[in-house]
Amino acid sequence: MTREDLLTRLMTQAAGEGGDLVTLRAIVEEASELGARRVLERLSLGDRSAQNDIDELRELLRAWRDAKASAWKAVVEWWVRGALALLLIGIAVRLGFSEMIG
Repeated sequence: MTREDLLTRLMTQAAGEGGDLVTLRAIVEEASELGARRVLERLSLGDRSAQNDIDELRELLRAWRDAKASAWKAVVEWWVRGALALLLIGIAVRLGFSEMIG
C-alpha cells in the first residue's frame, strides 16, 4: 500500500466516522510525510545519493566560511601591521632619528 492509498483510506474513514482524534492525527502525519517526499523529489533530493550530496555541500560551505574568516583575519593583521609601521616611522621622525642616519 502506498502512502497515497493510505491517506485516501484515512480520509474515507474520517469522512465516514466523523474523524476522531487518532484518525485526524494519522491523516496529518501521512499528509506531511507525503508532502515532504514530494518536496524532496522536486529538489532532486529523493534518491539514495542525496545524503552524500548534502554532506558534500556542507563540507564546501564549511570550507568557504573558513576561507572567508581567514581572509578577513589576514586583512586585519596586515592593516594592524601597516598602522604600527606608520606609528614607528612617525615616532622615529619625531625623535629625530632621520638626522642621525643622514
